[in-house]
Amino acid sequence: MQKELLLEIGSEEIPAGFIGPALKSMQNTMAEKLDELELQYDSIRTAATPRRLAVCVEGLVSRQPDREEEFIGPAKKAAYDQDNKPTKAAVGFALSKGAAVEDLQVVNTSKGEYVILVRKRIGEKTKNLLPELLSDLTVGVPFAKSMRWGDGNISFARPIHWLLALYEGEVIDFQVGDIKSGNTTRGHRFMAPGPLKVIDFTEYVDLLRQNYVLVDIAERRQAVVTEIRKAASERSGVKGAKILEDEELIDTVCNLVEYPHGVCGKFETRFLELPDDVLITSMREHQKYFCVTDTDGRLIANFVAVNNTRVPDQDLATEGHQRVLRARLEDAFFFFNDDRRKRLEHRVEDLSGLIFQAKLGTMLEKTERIAELARILAQKLAPEYTAKAERAATLAKADLLTAMVNEFPSLQGVIGRDYASLDEESPEVATAILEHYLPVRAGGNLPTEISGALVGMADRIDTVAGCFGIGQVPTGTTDPFGLRRLVLGLLHIMESQDFTLSLAEIVESSLQLYGEKLTEDRESAKRRILEFIKGRFVNDLIAKGVPGSAVEAVTSVAFDDVVDCRAKIEALAAIRQQQSFTVLAAAFKRVMNIIKGHTPEEVKVELLQEGAERNLYEAFAKVKAEIGSFLEEKEYGRALEIILRMKEPVDVFFDEVMVMTEEESLKQNRLNLLSEISGLFLQIGDISKMQSTSQ
Repeated sequence: MQKELLLEIGSEEIPAGFIGPALKSMQNTMAEKLDELELQYDSIRTAATPRRLAVCVEGLVSRQPDREEEFIGPAKKAAYDQDNKPTKAAVGFALSKGAAVEDLQVVNTSKGEYVILVRKRIGEKTKNLLPELLSDLTVGVPFAKSMRWGDGNISFARPIHWLLALYEGEVIDFQVGDIKSGNTTRGHRFMAPGPLKVIDFTEYVDLLRQNYVLVDIAERRQAVVTEIRKAASERSGVKGAKILEDEELIDTVCNLVEYPHGVCGKFETRFLELPDDVLITSMREHQKYFCVTDTDGRLIANFVAVNNTRVPDQDLATEGHQRVLRARLEDAFFFFNDDRRKRLEHRVEDLSGLIFQAKLGTMLEKTERIAELARILAQKLAPEYTAKAERAATLAKADLLTAMVNEFPSLQGVIGRDYASLDEESPEVATAILEHYLPVRAGGNLPTEISGALVGMADRIDTVAGCFGIGQVPTGTTDPFGLRRLVLGLLHIMESQDFTLSLAEIVESSLQLYGEKLTEDRESAKRRILEFIKGRFVNDLIAKGVPGSAVEAVTSVAFDDVVDCRAKIEALAAIRQQQSFTVLAAAFKRVMNIIKGHTPEEVKVELLQEGAERNLYEAFAKVKAEIGSFLEEKEYGRALEIILRMKEPVDVFFDEVMVMTEEESLKQNRLNLLSEISGLFLQIGDISKMQSTSQ
């Protein structure tokens, strides 16, 4: 307990999803407040269960440091008269700081002589500062939703029942609402409900453990894993049975219990006729149950629940879970059988009753546009997939009208795939219906098959084009259609599939498909869309650690083919560390500055003078001939290695040749030569933006 601060906020059960963000906020806020008060510490730890949030500061100093404060007042000539007596300015300054005029000093500064006051501040004891700090921290914990109780002056995730606050073993007195802080915590609500006196964090953790509360989240999470695996293997009655691993569900369950107890139940085998995803979702989303599989990974008619209380009659507890789950599965079974009365393709026309966006029409209209865009994309990128992509696009949104998706929205796309398979659509079409939604989030899985990638691209481009076409453009704080996420997904799909595509052309096609629905000028909308996609592309690469100078060098010249841009950027990033490239980049900047505003014409070889000028032209002609095939094959790294040969002839040219000579014909010819050279370099990027290798 030496130099240790412990705060525990005890409450009614806090929703599982609130606990992680609350602990992070408490830890960050505690660090900020201690820093503001100049109170040094070693570390900050957190702990929690559904009934408590705790933070422990270790190595917290017992008082603030002493320090001197220096206040600058008026200039000496304003503070003292000719007889060196203090003026009203000096007296007023001293009074404003609570000091006597005799305490003032005169010092020389860069602006002349000024009056200053130096005051020593004695550091406050930590225990005197903690009541206000802990009170502010407690009422300041943010939650997605909060409750008010009593007189309604205090809000928290759930009503607060107790406060534990100790520093060096002594209670820190403060109050939130009508709850006063003390030195006691509480054990498990049912198995050990009484108060428990605490001295320090170590005893706090041990004492709670003895009273059926695992307050350390990592320890409790491991206990959950142990319990569910044990329940599946020992109580399912199936040899080799094991839990269907689900890390997110484990995290959720961990924050639903204080002392986990695994219970294995069973359900009727007829429910195994449901698609696996339906079974898993029915158990996972509503009941927080774990599925059980056999040794081959197939689902079996068992499940595992995690109780928060040890129940003497395990059979009774199991029967209760089975009864609840049976009702859920009966609903799912009914929805499934009801959905199967109508083929997926027969639902497409009914999408006319579902609005995509008020100004952009129905989901049926969107489906028709997606199908046409998918066809266009397939013709450009993978003609052999045209029919499959178009079919998948036609069926992609039909599962929105199923009872199963209405009940379980997270199964959108999944149900479409399963129903398409049951309708005997081709495996590629069924998979594409699911995969056109991928990636769901940043860093998520991408489509594995080309048909799904094509439909996913078409869907995203259609949404982006439509929103920009009616002026629904993301701002710094709003992005209601998630266009930033959609564009990132589009970029990642194109890169993963190595799709070489003109963005300008496909955006133009998408805008045309909207016909008269758009309210914005089409060319203006197209320009803004391409700038928006470019911005996402640049930000994404820089966030991944790609040198910003290389990204700017390429995208500042042209941005249309994502895969081509990425290849150029990677080539520039790889070569930028070479000293010769840095020198060439600086010389190229000089070239760009000289030819600015010049309208290039063909170089007249007969006007080239012997020496540096002719040598530069010959070197340029040779490099241009050699790199042509590499540029065509997009082998930009090899092209850059050849371009580096231009370094010496360019350097010598600038040393020995006067470009802006008075003889007009020579000047124009030299500018034409430099323009030809810049044009060659710009086929990869504006390397003048890459002078610093530190970027």
